[in-house]
Amino acid sequence: MTPTLVFDIETVPDVAGLRRLRPQWQSLSDADVAEHAFAERREKTGSDFLPLHLHRVVAIGCAFRGAKGFQVRCLGAEDDGEARLIAEFFGYIDRYTPQLVSWNGGGFDLPVLHYRALIHGVQASRYWELGDDDRDFRWNNYISRYHARHLDLMDVLALYQPRATAPLDEVARLAGYAGKLGMDGARVWTFFQEGRLAHIRAYCETDVVNTFLVYSRFQRMRGALSEAEFAAEQSLVRSSLKAAAAAHWGEFLAAWPEA
Repeated sequence: MTPTLVFDIETVPDVAGLRRLRPQWQSLSDADVAEHAFAERREKTGSDFLPLHLHRVVAIGCAFRGAKGFQVRCLGAEDDGEARLIAEFFGYIDRYTPQLVSWNGGGFDLPVLHYRALIHGVQASRYWELGDDDRDFRWNNYISRYHARHLDLMDVLALYQPRATAPLDEVARLAGYAGKLGMDGARVWTFFQEGRLAHIRAYCETDVVNTFLVYSRFQRMRGALSEAEFAAEQSLVRSSLKAAAAAHWGEFLAAWPEA
């Protein structure tokens, strides 16, 4: 079977990069640098959401479904730098050539990873393959919007119409899954400043499990999974989470009752 890699990233303002671009902010604290950047962005666009190249990756959550079962974890360790996390992510692609699945990965996660990999000099040859070395990638690669090696589930369900997109949390909960358990991306910067990276990583892991569960439902809808195969995938995820020791999986399972 082709392995499936569902991924999600969490980011904070790239304070070091902002200081490099705005030398007048050198003496400011990290919090003040970010607030100045947010204010500058609000004045320009009406929103404090920073440009994608100014997002620093602090967590990459991955749910991996392969021949040996289902695994979910955040890449690296809490004290690993951004470059190492990104290198490990693209290393998975180099090693397994998986089916990538995301929720808004085409609009956010992958462009951020592109910029940040470029900044850090991270190599990702398999990901960027377009058919020069592997002919199969000429017709199906990770980069082209309508090719299938990366499936942005949000984009596909919305039929590529921005006005038709929906938040993962609501779609997951409507489908009977746990959703985001009271956490969302808007709180990541606050949690990061408070030193709660473990909480951010746990939240990122629940996000990719929600996405995997919605993806398996999508696979059943399009006929790629039979009813029995779909039920087996759901059971596999549930049993894998029950076997995990981390407290957030107990909360997740409690919010995802068995039918």
